Amino acid sequence: MPTAATTRFTTGHVGLNVSDLGRAVRFYQEVFGFEVAGRSDEPGREFAFLAQDGDLVLTLWRQSAGPAAADRPGLHHLSLRVTSLEEVREVEARLRARGAVIHHDGIVAHREGAESGGLYFEDPDGIRLEVFTPAGLSEHRAPHGAAPTCGFF
Repeated sequence: MPTAATTRFTTGHVGLNVSDLGRAVRFYQEVFGFEVAGRSDEPGREFAFLAQDGDLVLTLWRQSAGPAAADRPGLHHLSLRVTSLEEVREVEARLRARGAVIHHDGIVAHREGAESGGLYFEDPDGIRLEVFTPAGLSEHRAPHGAAPTCGFF
């Protein structure tokens, strides 16, 4: 039997608690283009499965009544990778059009001098999100110098 040390894991999907399922589904569809692969609006069992190209990416569960708390144990942030700076800019434009909370005033490097970086923002429930690209940001500032930007927002 393989041990955990030799087993390779990848993320299957991420489940998020939301306070308003309809609002959350609209946000993730409009910002990321995810499609609804399954949904229940049955009281007490409200959920949505969000997919991209047929692959499940997020599950949303209406099981909370207030905003996400950054000062408690749990999800720090959800990071989604894209292939180019232009795609990060497209997400930024959609977020700004929605009036979303964007941290660091826009696109920033992961650390000073890094090629990688992206955008840090919140969904309607205050869940912290990141969209990043692995290259093309060496000219962008890093808000915390050598410290990882994704850890401090």
